[in-house]
Order: sequence, then structure tokens, then C-alpha cells
Amino acid sequence: MNTNLQPDNDSAWQKKIALFLISQNLSLFGSSVVSFAIIWHITLQTSSGFWVMLFTICSLLPQVLISLWAGVWADRYNRKYLIMLADGFIALATLGLAIAYWIGYQKMELLLVISLIRSIGAGIQMPAASAVYPQIVPLEKLTRVQGINQTLSSVLMLLSPAVGGIVLGFLGITWAFMLDVVTASLAIVVLSFLRLEKVARSEEIAPVFTELRQGISYALNHQLLKRILICFGVSFFLVTPAAVLTPLLVERSFGGDVWRLTANEVVWTIGTLVGGVFVSLHGEFKDKIRTAAICLVSFGITFALLGIANNFTIYLLIMGIAGFFMPIIATAQTVLIQQNVEATMMGRVFSLVQIVTGSAMPIAILLFGPLADIVSINSILLVSGALLAITGIWYNHGDGSCGRGHQ
Repeated sequence: MNTNLQPDNDSAWQKKIALFLISQNLSLFGSSVVSFAIIWHITLQTSSGFWVMLFTICSLLPQVLISLWAGVWADRYNRKYLIMLADGFIALATLGLAIAYWIGYQKMELLLVISLIRSIGAGIQMPAASAVYPQIVPLEKLTRVQGINQTLSSVLMLLSPAVGGIVLGFLGITWAFMLDVVTASLAIVVLSFLRLEKVARSEEIAPVFTELRQGISYALNHQLLKRILICFGVSFFLVTPAAVLTPLLVERSFGGDVWRLTANEVVWTIGTLVGGVFVSLHGEFKDKIRTAAICLVSFGITFALLGIANNFTIYLLIMGIAGFFMPIIATAQTVLIQQNVEATMMGRVFSLVQIVTGSAMPIAILLFGPLADIVSINSILLVSGALLAITGIWYNHGDGSCGRGHQ
């Protein structure tokens, strides 16, 4: 159970969380714009799936690997300064990239190197940021706050492709880099106004790998956490076909018009936006395990229906409904962890979550990508959707010995 002291009054914690949400979403917006700009730039310059694959690996793999250390650092040091340092690290690397492009050094290899550096910064930032919420938000308000954060993230994910496209098309990729430098700098300034103490620890500081082993042992011996981590890993693996292969499904089944591919992404994001608003208005889920399980089953059903939809309008409607469940699952699972983990272990636990979720999709695409050229994507969605629904049923009726925790 989380034993961290909670704020004394409403205005104190509300001011703190407002500063934190503004800071983190500013950072997220700049990073998203740059990610879209780089992937589009690489696509337009090379028209190569190999280069896109290299960029994806450089963007995802480092943050998974650095998480092994990042969780320990988040529990050992002041999380506010760790987040600020990570943002500053990313901003400096991106500024260096912008300067290199301005003076004419525009190598694709440089984009990969900077993407790798940015990924390391993100990997340090994410466990620390997830661990901050229960430090400044009362436990009973965590669900509402996470719902607000999910809503803000969905709005930014709607805006960032458009902004990235406008900047790339009219100003050039260098100004997309500079936009990220500006938003990261603003995020650091905003976060500097947040007063956040280092989490007090009763045990002595041990070597990093010793503390890492302690975190892994803590999670594996905590029945509820172990169940959540297994659920995260299996569900992210099974969500991959819907997350990665649906643009290819749209092209094969309904036509490769750009507006169709755009609609596929926009409708999903609108669904997540509505879901985030629902969570923030609903405020709390009494049984978070059951809530997440129901949403996983709903995910499975909607993904299977995507596989049999033969009309594009119906397909988009199903995609939007599927997106609605994403913020609910993310909020229920995240808050369940935040309410049931010791404050001194929070960073390490969220680093394990990042490792599990960050590894599941790349591993899954190694299977489902080649498989999509052998069997129909419709069949893959049907099977993965059915397995996802079964995962939801298992999650709800799992080992009763783990207890239901703070629900």
C-alpha cells in the first residue's frame, strides 16, 4: 500500500498537479511533433521500410533498456529534478540536431543518433513522472487526475500530427526541432515552480543492480502487481495487430486514399479523447480490476469486429468505440499500481511496467508483421481479438489470493 503523505488541502495539491500536468503535456506535445516530423522526413527522403524500421528501433529500444536504471534513480533521487534533467538532456540533443541541419549537415544517420539520445531521455523521464502523481495527489483523486491527463494527451495527439505536417511542409524540419526545444524549455520552467521533496527512505542506498533486484523481487512477490504486469504484457502483445496493421488493412480492404488512412488515426484518437473525458467526469472506479477486465473484453470484441467490417463507415465507428476504452484501461491499471505500491518502490515498479509494455509490441510485430503477408489481417484481428477477450476474463477471475487492493 502507498504510505506516502498526502497534501493537507485541496488548493495545495490542485496547484501542484496543475503545474505538473502543464509541464508534462508541453513536453509530450513537442516530442510528438518531432517524432511525426522525423518519421515523415525519413519516409519522404528514403521511401524505405528499412530506414523506418531503424528509426522505430532507435526510438523505442533505448528507453526500454535505460528503464532498468531509471526506476532505481526515480526512487533514489528527487523525481522533479530527474524529470527536468531528462527534459534538458533531450532539448540539448535536439538543439544540436537543429544547428547541424542549419549548417548543412543533414545526414540520416544523425537523425538516428539523436532519436536514440531522445529515447534515453524519455526512458529516464517516464518512470519518474508516473511515480510523482501519488506524491502530490490524494489517493481518492488519482483516477480523476489520470482521466484529465489522458484527455489532455488525446487532444495533443490530435494536434501534433497536424502541427508537425504544417511545420514540416511550410517551414522545414529544422523548425520542428526548434519547436521541441522551446516546449521542453517551457516544461522545465513550469516544473521549476513545483515544490516536490525527495521521497524519504528507511533503508540504506545500495548499488544500482541490488536496488533493481529488490524492485523486481518486490513486484514478483506482490501477487496483485505480478498479475497487473502479466496482463500488461499479454494485452500489449495482442493489441499490436490493431495498433500497427490497421492502416495496411484499410489500404487492402477499402483503398489507399490518404484521407482513409488519416481517418483511421483521427477516429481512434477522438475515441480516446471521449474516453479520457468520461474518466475525468466519472471520477473513480470502485473495482479497478473488473473495470480494466471489462474494457479488455470490449477491446477484444471491437478488434474482432474490425476484422469482419465490410463497410468503411462501420469500420470507423468500431475503431472510435475501441479508442474509447483505452484511457479507461490505462487509468484503472496506473491508479491501481499507484495506490498499492510503496512510495519508495514506485519508480522501480513503473520502470518494470515500461519494460514490459515497451518490449511487448516490438516482439509482437516480429510475429504479426511477416504473418500479415501470409494470412489475411482480418483473420489476425479475429484471433488476437478473441485472445484479448479471454485475457480480460482471466484478469477478472485470476488468482483470488492476490486480493483486490485499493479498488
